Amino acid sequence: MKPISPHLLPDNAAIDESGNLSIAGVSLTTIAEQYGTPVFVYDEDHLRARCHEAVTAFGRDSVIYASKAFLCTAMAKLVHDEGLLLDVATGGELFVALHAGVPADHCVLHGNNKSVEELRMAMTAGVRHIVVDSFDELARIESLVDEGLTAPRVQLRI
Repeated sequence: MKPISPHLLPDNAAIDESGNLSIAGVSLTTIAEQYGTPVFVYDEDHLRARCHEAVTAFGRDSVIYASKAFLCTAMAKLVHDEGLLLDVATGGELFVALHAGVPADHCVLHGNNKSVEELRMAMTAGVRHIVVDSFDELARIESLVDEGLTAPRVQLRI
């Protein structure tokens, strides 16, 4: 098996003389023994550094984290704290972001075939904008506005 290229690993990763990988001084072998496999390991310092690089390059609130990459309350809070917006594709993802303390106006609702309930949730919460992927979806938003909800900012994906 060909070894992984070190540039693909977090900054705090190290491979010892036996070929064991550690991240921030924590052995992944130990983690696997303790928690089993598969197991997901994230290096918070590395994540924050990458977020900082993006925000420095493009500006605060100009970078959007794709929650489909990985989302839990801790990740939502981390990327928000680092100045990123969150791209959420479902009502469940929006719920996680809001539960993590991310303000709704730092969330963008983006996804295919959004239900009336998901649109209502996003509009009621006050998301930054909704990426609309069809005229049917636009009609659903218009019907919610007719019911008294505030018209959201939209981007039309064509």
